Amino acid sequence: MEDMTLSPTEMAQAIENVEGMSLSVVIPAYNEENAVRSTVEEVREALEPLNIPYEIIVVDDGSEDKTLEEARVSGATVDFNQVNSGYGATLKRGVRRAQHDYIAILDADGTYPAHYLPDMLAQCREQDMVVGDRGAAMKNVPLIRRPAKYVLNSLASFLAERKLNDLNSGLRVFRKTELIPFLPLLPQNFSFTTTITLCMTCNGKRMVYTPIEYRKRVGKSKIRAVDFVNFVILVLRIIALFNPLRIFIPLGLGFFVLGFLKFLYDLTQFNLSETAIFSFLAAIMIWSLGLIADMISRLHLRP
Repeated sequence: MEDMTLSPTEMAQAIENVEGMSLSVVIPAYNEENAVRSTVEEVREALEPLNIPYEIIVVDDGSEDKTLEEARVSGATVDFNQVNSGYGATLKRGVRRAQHDYIAILDADGTYPAHYLPDMLAQCREQDMVVGDRGAAMKNVPLIRRPAKYVLNSLASFLAERKLNDLNSGLRVFRKTELIPFLPLLPQNFSFTTTITLCMTCNGKRMVYTPIEYRKRVGKSKIRAVDFVNFVILVLRIIALFNPLRIFIPLGLGFFVLGFLKFLYDLTQFNLSETAIFSFLAAIMIWSLGLIADMISRLHLRP
């Protein structure tokens, strides 16, 4: 592994950049007995030299191995779900327990290096959320999952009207005040990171990406193939909640174009078909629903 030890000058600069800040690091863990303790130690090594208030919170999600015991031995603050409740539920438990102004989330599987935390925290002074962008480091993601990730990121970027480099990165730093209002909207499962990205983006929050290394995980991935379908449905639901016209206008336009083309064909046959009429009516109904959804979103759902 690359040596990330900072020089005295770099360390002094890092300390200056985070002066007056404080950080809670939330680490969700499920069956990570071989990695959770080293993850905590790595976080501590990254934050201890900064001389700022910080805490490390490990939340065990009903693990079936010795994850809970390893977390307690690590010296971190430990909480747990009595049964496996999901990645999102685990993070929300940790976030609610966090005591500091800024919150970082970091997976317990060894994939996200903790040495990025000081710089990400410093960037968050001027941002609402800083996200670790895995970029080219995604080579460590299994090949079979890359097409799904590309499709999901492309769909989310289109609907959110912004380039989203890494939709569900598990390394982020937030302002606690900006994160808390969205907690009721966040799901219980792996969609937590996807949802918070879309919530922040669609509400005009300040969010930046920063390049990070992405290491090969310790143990086996908990994501299943069916989760891709759930992610797509989630993206559509969140955009319908915060930016509904981004969905309803193109969908209505599709029916309108279909009806218009059928209408032109009908003119050559001197006959107006039901297909053309129904397509025009469908477009009008979809656009009307979109306007109503947008009005509701603006009046009630935006923090």
